[in-house]
Amino acid sequence: MQVGMQVGVDIRPPTILCNAPKPRIRIVLVEDHAILREGLKALIEIESDFHIVGEFGSVEDCLEGIRGLQPDLVLTDLALPGRSGIELLAEIQRLSPLTRKLVLTAHENEEYIRAALNAGANGYVLKDANSAELMLAIRTVAVGQQFLCKSIASKILSGYLSGDQRPSTATVAQTITGREREVLTRIALGNSNKLIARELGVSPKTVEKHRSNLMRKLQLHNAAAITMFAIRNGMTSTEPFSGRVSPRLQRFDTAALPLASVG
Repeated sequence: MQVGMQVGVDIRPPTILCNAPKPRIRIVLVEDHAILREGLKALIEIESDFHIVGEFGSVEDCLEGIRGLQPDLVLTDLALPGRSGIELLAEIQRLSPLTRKLVLTAHENEEYIRAALNAGANGYVLKDANSAELMLAIRTVAVGQQFLCKSIASKILSGYLSGDQRPSTATVAQTITGREREVLTRIALGNSNKLIARELGVSPKTVEKHRSNLMRKLQLHNAAAITMFAIRNGMTSTEPFSGRVSPRLQRFDTAALPLASVG
């Protein structure tokens, strides 16, 4: 992980970024709401050093264009139709390794934040941030640093300083039974309880019981959080789970991220 990280406290762009003319930052927008996407485009292109080279409303559409575009930065929401923005982050890393990734979302839950960072996000900004903070985030991420908006950095730092006493991901994952893992995988793929029950040859009530057990064991509160857990731990396939924590999860360890934020 890069040592330097910018936190959205001072919204003035670093002086070093404004001293000399530089090539424009080539940006791809991924946002399923057309009006919001158009508004973002208009806002971003006010800046002379930014250039929108692509706009997409879904993960699939973005993946079709990203290989040819090879943008400097992708600005994406997490809540997208079909496949999630979390999956998009990982796919971008494969298709366009040099592209930086900045999340712009309404999700401030820590589970989403960590899932996005684990999937390769280089920055995280909430949609209630002001335009100056968003512009700073784009410039910071584009030059190779990490960025967390002020409210997100404060949330993570607060959790770190108070001490996170939850069991490690690997320890918790080892308590999941084989059948619970089958249910978890299918929840992550977006299957309903009825469909899962039909595929596994059990009743919907049994599936609901497994879902409740998973939420209790993993300390998660909804299907979206279960999906994030499955994605970031490589549990979206039917292969047996080894209990190993993914390298991305290790890299963004609970303690490491806040320390970098304030350093």
